[in-house]
Amino acid sequence: MLRGVNVGGHHKIKMDDLRALCAGLKLSDVQTHLQSGNVVFRTQERNLATLAGKIQSGIEKECGFCPDIMFRTVPEMREVVARNPFANRKGIEPGKLAVVFLQGEPTTAMREALLEMDIAPEELHVMGRQLYIYFPNGQARPKISWSRVDKIIKMSTTARNWNTVTKLLELAELL
Repeated sequence: MLRGVNVGGHHKIKMDDLRALCAGLKLSDVQTHLQSGNVVFRTQERNLATLAGKIQSGIEKECGFCPDIMFRTVPEMREVVARNPFANRKGIEPGKLAVVFLQGEPTTAMREALLEMDIAPEELHVMGRQLYIYFPNGQARPKISWSRVDKIIKMSTTARNWNTVTKLLELAELL
């Protein structure tokens, strides 16, 4: 998942170009979902830092910017879906549930600071390298302060709504 592409007219990249770039890096079965930098593929590369660097270099060369990248394997995405703390709650609308993917696992202090934020009626859960946030009133005017979250966790993040999360897993499982 690429962070911050095609958002508000900034960091533009066409998905056809992104697929071609990934295929050129010897990634196979490359698919994209939506226009926000969701890429599913197969690779033999086991060093994800190396792979991220190659993708970032290619995007920088072709598009002039270098997005942060969050990788999740199929088993990790299955776990993201399985650990959804809202799964058994009635009335949860998938479009109002976001998963924030973190570059790394937050420390205990970071977790505590996140959970101490006053964001009601929104609800936040920290599970592994993900934050699950439910926005009962939608995400247009959230109470949660993204700048405060960034200051607390001090690492790269990218968010996807629940519909996108489950679609990415579905696409990945078909490879």
